[in-house]
Amino acid sequence: MPRTVHPSDLHSKDKDSKHSEYARTIECNQLSVSAPFHWLSLALHDFIRMPLISAFYGLCFMAAAIGIVLLIQWQGTHLVVMPALVVYMLIGPFLALGLYDASWEREKGHSASLLHSMKAIGRNSTSQWAFAVLLAVSMIFWMRIAALLHALYPSVQGAPLTDFLPFLIIGSAVGFVLACVVFSISAFSIPLMMERRVDVMTAVFTSFNAVRSNIPAMIVWAALICGGILIGFATYGIGMLFTMPILGYATWHAYHETIKKKHTP
Repeated sequence: MPRTVHPSDLHSKDKDSKHSEYARTIECNQLSVSAPFHWLSLALHDFIRMPLISAFYGLCFMAAAIGIVLLIQWQGTHLVVMPALVVYMLIGPFLALGLYDASWEREKGHSASLLHSMKAIGRNSTSQWAFAVLLAVSMIFWMRIAALLHALYPSVQGAPLTDFLPFLIIGSAVGFVLACVVFSISAFSIPLMMERRVDVMTAVFTSFNAVRSNIPAMIVWAALICGGILIGFATYGIGMLFTMPILGYATWHAYHETIKKKHTP
């Protein structure tokens, strides 16, 4: 089991990723259930004050969402949704890095720029790629589980609802568990890897611990994220122009308020 590291243990002139224990857990703060709404408020200020950066990344997310919608319509089947989401899991974290960097720059009192935010992709890229692959593998595993559960689907078209219940109940339960696991390991991982350049397992363990320690606030935060994504897809991707940059900025503020700082007064 990874040991929990107090922020004072991280005090060093070197980068966090050097001369430090692999796969440790960084301590987190306790959050109120209303904290996610505060993060959204801060994110809205970022969105308004950085229109160029917000528009650029919003357009990128919107294009990806529209691509998925068009692919479904072109293929005439929802079977392409999961493979498309796997691709989305690979590119999404890297787009989000630019939004995190922009909020970070504003937080430090600097003037955020689009070019600087794009360079954030190269900061600790090895761990970030490893995490993106981890998310993609998780989605592929989800797809395989879904394929196995499909054996419970009624073979007769127009079967009564009672025949669908085993498929719906087991499928929903498995999907909920997997979604909770993915959310727990990804809630704070990427901004942590970007700012402190930690290894991927440290980021995963820290994120999981922070979510587990703040379940009420995290339930609200997960609901808000799902709501933003649903709005984006319900508007055929156009809503992503607004929801994804705001959620990206809010994620940075969530990370900054949840994970304890490297140095304590």
